[in-house]
Amino acid sequence: MLTTVLAGLGLGFSLIIAIGAQNLFVLRQGLRREHVFVVAAICAVSDAILIALGVSGVGFVLQAVPWLVDVVRWAGAAFLVVYGLLAARRAWRPAEQALAVSDASSPAPGSTPGGVATRTRLLPVVLTCLALTWLNPHVYLDTVFLLGTVANTHGDQRWLFAAGAMAASVIWFFGLAFGARYLGRWLSTPRAWRILDAVIAVVMIGLGISLVLPH
Repeated sequence: MLTTVLAGLGLGFSLIIAIGAQNLFVLRQGLRREHVFVVAAICAVSDAILIALGVSGVGFVLQAVPWLVDVVRWAGAAFLVVYGLLAARRAWRPAEQALAVSDASSPAPGSTPGGVATRTRLLPVVLTCLALTWLNPHVYLDTVFLLGTVANTHGDQRWLFAAGAMAASVIWFFGLAFGARYLGRWLSTPRAWRILDAVIAVVMIGLGISLVLPH
């Protein structure tokens, strides 16, 4: 029983620990200390839902309607490219985004008491997080198809396997979101944020283009 849970935990980690659009967004929100719990919770809960769908056999249903994956693929590609262009604009014409590296009571020059110059409202953050999660076709291929298929090889213990994979998502996303603040000392200047946004722009646009290129 424990072996099954650990197997699910290991596969779950292997599928989500990678530089991707969702992880970069979680990292950025953690660095900015904006709606951190909400973002981590959305990612973890979304993963849990997708894993449950895969284990319950929905993945086999989706295989019968491949056009649905294509719709998600094109929508996700468009969203990633747009998000990447917005990050590129932030890198080219940045706002003051220096993080306070001491504590929230002593903000960086030009920033607000939270350590960040401007605070994004909750709704746009939630919508962006949902889009980066649910408009990514790789999420369905990895989580619903692959993980669901592997889980079902464990027979009656497939839900224990799923529980291990869900635990991996919770540990990873909350660890990434809340652990990101410890990187603040390296991102305490606007120049550092311009570099981060430039990297985000390249990765997001690259991922978006890769989704629609023939494989």
